[in-house]
Amino acid sequence: MSSAELSPVEAIKRSSRGLRGTLVESLADARTGALREDDTQLIKFHGSYQQDDRDQREARRLRKLEPAYSFMIRTRLPGGIATPSQWLALTAIAREYGSGSLRLTTRQAFQVHGVIKRELKTTIAAMNAALVDTLAACGDVNRNVMCSSGDASSDAEARVQALSRELSEALLPATRAYHQIWLDEEESKVQVAGDPVPEPLYGETYLPRKFKAGIAIPPYNDIDVYSQDLGFVAIIENDELQGFNLLVGGGMGSTHGRGDTFPRAADEIGFLPPEQLLDVARAVLTVQRDFGNRSDRTRARLKYTIADRSVDWFKAELFSRLAAPLEPPRPVDFIHNGDRFGWSQQRDGQWSLGLRIPSGRVVDDDARSSLSGLAAVAATLDGSDARFVLSPNQNLRIDGVSDAQRGRINTLLARYRLDAHQDDAPLKLNALSCVALPTCALAMAEAERYLPTLLDRVHARLSAHGLGEQAINLRITGCPNGCARPHLAEIALIGKAPGRYNLHLGGDRRGQRLAILHRENIDEVQILDELDTLFASYAAERTTDEDFGDFLWRAGLITGTQATEAAA
Repeated sequence: MSSAELSPVEAIKRSSRGLRGTLVESLADARTGALREDDTQLIKFHGSYQQDDRDQREARRLRKLEPAYSFMIRTRLPGGIATPSQWLALTAIAREYGSGSLRLTTRQAFQVHGVIKRELKTTIAAMNAALVDTLAACGDVNRNVMCSSGDASSDAEARVQALSRELSEALLPATRAYHQIWLDEEESKVQVAGDPVPEPLYGETYLPRKFKAGIAIPPYNDIDVYSQDLGFVAIIENDELQGFNLLVGGGMGSTHGRGDTFPRAADEIGFLPPEQLLDVARAVLTVQRDFGNRSDRTRARLKYTIADRSVDWFKAELFSRLAAPLEPPRPVDFIHNGDRFGWSQQRDGQWSLGLRIPSGRVVDDDARSSLSGLAAVAATLDGSDARFVLSPNQNLRIDGVSDAQRGRINTLLARYRLDAHQDDAPLKLNALSCVALPTCALAMAEAERYLPTLLDRVHARLSAHGLGEQAINLRITGCPNGCARPHLAEIALIGKAPGRYNLHLGGDRRGQRLAILHRENIDEVQILDELDTLFASYAAERTTDEDFGDFLWRAGLITGTQATEAAA
């Protein structure tokens, strides 16, 4: 492919000197709160995005001020597992350098928002001091490896979680740029002209686009494994890990107005033993490295490589890079892709606590004091073997709690109103949103800020039909890029313009079926009226224990195949 056919980002990566670019110079420039343009792409590989407050844009423009730039920093936290001391450290960092809140993401990572440029290096260094890094949390590399939050006292599930950490390390870029820029690792003389450390896995231009990997532990599909570029489904029998089913080519993003972009559920490829996991992962990643689209970033994910060339082609290419073909996939049964809340007992007698964290926002506000409260919980557990597990659904689970600690934690839950999930309807417990406005540059409509109002109004319609206690999977995003995995929800709203959304319906609560476009570019009144009609039919005609998404298909209220995001 000639350089003229490559996207501009490919040129930036190629000339970046191993992801260094001019980041050091950008950080030192006190005349602006922003980075140089090329560096805004490179800093993603280091785990950060440059953002600005869109609520302030026009007022600042009129005052002839530059936008209110700040940075979001995202951690790399395989399986979403943090110690109490790490939780305390990140809380302190959010208070001192960020906007006073932590955000738990749909990829089981922390995000700290509102960090200004002159404190960016100090913040990243403070995270690393707490043994939490941000390397490869963003950018055209493998991102945070997800893993189902299984029972830590199960030997097989603990082994799966350990493999998720090994996978994360195995797919890291080799460059030392991160350590040199943020942690002051000494740069040798030979590195002045370039990076002597080769990138045997990624090559000098890394991947064509982001790459997401995760491991699911049935019967729960909380990581939405069918949404991953690279997915592994653990096959466990009698608490013995037999191996994994391999899934490839999932992805939720699309682009409004481009019919050649679409969400896609991953394909099953085969079964592999545990000891083959890392080799298979590297092989899948290098197929995408070698054949992914480097001219059009909107069609650069693995799902398009497979869709354009066929699953059979992908299998042949993958197997040519392995010692032997994979066995046929094993049968798998998923129950749902949600979370479990409240106290439950682990196999070893310790306790686990599931907490609802609306939109993953850990903050002290009028509703609850989750930042202070969870810090108090972490202080109670500090020094123990307890762990904080970030849920793929933006919630939190705390594992390894003793009987004595449980009593103290219950007192803290009540004091800081952290047990409010007990009063939430099932609709609200697993609802997801992306950040959207005001900080996401891609957002076309509200998501996180609108979600509480939307849930109240949808729940009112459900309750009017006697369905107030029905669990329905609802997700909302401010644009079609799919950060909250909307296309796997039973009800999904995808932002089209301020106050207007595309309504998608018919995903299933197991995370195995895509929703389809039902109504396009409609406002809240139209959304609620459309759902009200469907809820009435559901209340009157559903069978026992029939989920809403399954009912819509059986009753013929939605038909067809996955629609793309058509133009308005």
